[in-house]
Amino acid sequence: MTALEGLTILDFSRVLAGPYATMLLADFGARVVKVERPGAGDETRAWAPPVDSTGTSTYFASVNRNKEGITADLGDPRDRERLLELLRDADVVVENFRTGTMERLGLGYEELRAENPRLIYCSITGFGPAGGAALPGFDLLVQAVGGLMSITGQRADEPTKAGVAVVDVITGLHAVAGILTAVIARGQTGEGQRVEVNLLSSLLSGLVNQAGAYVGAGVVPGILGNAHPSIAPYEVFETADRPIAIAVGTDGQFRALAAALGLPGLADDERFTTNTSRVAHRGALGALITERLRQGSADAWFEGLTKSGVPAGPINTIAEAFSLAERLGLHPVVEVDGSPQVANPIALSRTPARYRLPPPPLGASRVDPHA
Repeated sequence: MTALEGLTILDFSRVLAGPYATMLLADFGARVVKVERPGAGDETRAWAPPVDSTGTSTYFASVNRNKEGITADLGDPRDRERLLELLRDADVVVENFRTGTMERLGLGYEELRAENPRLIYCSITGFGPAGGAALPGFDLLVQAVGGLMSITGQRADEPTKAGVAVVDVITGLHAVAGILTAVIARGQTGEGQRVEVNLLSSLLSGLVNQAGAYVGAGVVPGILGNAHPSIAPYEVFETADRPIAIAVGTDGQFRALAAALGLPGLADDERFTTNTSRVAHRGALGALITERLRQGSADAWFEGLTKSGVPAGPINTIAEAFSLAERLGLHPVVEVDGSPQVANPIALSRTPARYRLPPPPLGASRVDPHA
């Protein structure tokens, strides 16, 4: 049994935010039909190297498993009519075209709602349907104009993007939440509705405490490198061989850290007795901690600090991160038709994720409403 069995989604989205959302829903049993342009398909099919053992772009494969694939020319009246036949019986539409595109094609929310009042129609845009409708919704641009790069990096004159398209991922997760909320509401009212998410609003929400500092206290956060604006010590430190992250969030953890470092007097130093005072004297505290950590390896400190109840860990590569997850019994990799994939991170005890289909080949079928 799967949680979303019987839910049919037509997925017109490309690249990352939309495909990630629909893949997560497909993992839990939704039937997702990915609609692509004939001959070209999703742009990420061409975003390679690297490719997997089947020759598929790993970017495309990472967000498109468990989907059926069809091709359709949305400008062709015959293809559009066939799509309308599918849409009349669908539960959800997901699209991330520029605002107005689906309406011009006769596939907008109002048109489809008239055909299917139960339809849930999720639109994903870069900057919303109003003043930002014409702006291109690329993750890098939103990280820049949305403030994330202004607080990321080591120096104010070197703003840095996150190492993955994190805004797309956050937006995809918000799309999943919106769609499932609308499904629950439909169960109560019998009616579908429009769901709208955009990259900029998703990022502002995802900035959580940093955004809250501005909205609630008028504080405009700046770059702190790997440090935290409100907690100390909560950052990355040098050791004898490679960096280690230490995340002390309580006074008790700080006492444990001081003892594990062999510097118990730190916990009684008036500069460091409370979190507020530690933040105020972050530089002096960091210098004392670093001097001690440089006397041992990251792995040795990781082991010793963890045994002492201090949250800490070395800066792993992605390969090392997967190895850690395996050692912890998290099973981070699954095989889908012989191709390795990153597992869905949501564990359900009665209706777990299922891995049924590899990413669909382009042109597997043209539009067929009776498939």
